[in-house]
Amino acid sequence: MAFDFKKEYKEFYMPKTKPSIVNIPKMNFIAVRGKGNPNDEKGEYRKSIELLYGIAYTIKMSYKGSYKIDGFFEYVVPPLEGLWWIDGLKGMDYSRKDELNFISLIRLPDFVSEKDFQWAVDEATKKKKTDFSQVEFFTYDEGLCVQCMHLGPYDEEPATVELMEAFAREKGYEIDISENRYHHEIYISDPRRSEISKLKTVIRHPVKEIKTD
Repeated sequence: MAFDFKKEYKEFYMPKTKPSIVNIPKMNFIAVRGKGNPNDEKGEYRKSIELLYGIAYTIKMSYKGSYKIDGFFEYVVPPLEGLWWIDGLKGMDYSRKDELNFISLIRLPDFVSEKDFQWAVDEATKKKKTDFSQVEFFTYDEGLCVQCMHLGPYDEEPATVELMEAFAREKGYEIDISENRYHHEIYISDPRRSEISKLKTVIRHPVKEIKTD
């Protein structure tokens, strides 16, 4: 049976609907950066997803071709993720979607090296006749975070974020969003196939200990 990150690492992908503190290890991703309203059908965000999956499936299916990746095992492509921010703002403002910056992500198995990633970019470019030059190998050492499973529409996320922030304070932490640590979402549900009320989205915010003098 193919390795499934969601099942093997439930603490990262299937948290409860109550906030928790978690320490996230360093991970490698396929990444595409962009800006703009994610709901714009012709916007940069929609294009980024196409590019990500083009590379993700080239790597996943590599074992069927002549290029062999050291340590390869069959796996389920991990869920789509996103790091989001607005310039000059610490946190999120869901009403300012046109100002959003993002890094769209799909996790890479640990056996995929930068060399393997570059092979996949070259291979996908050749076979799909698409420009994949925007796609990058991205390492994120996220560290200590508060996270929670949000159920329902994306626009209702602020209520879950408030719960997360309150929980973090109770545990002696404060939100630590910065230019290197982001509002993070992991899309467990496919919005094209799920009822909006049943969408599952992991929300994760970096935290740090509150210093007391």
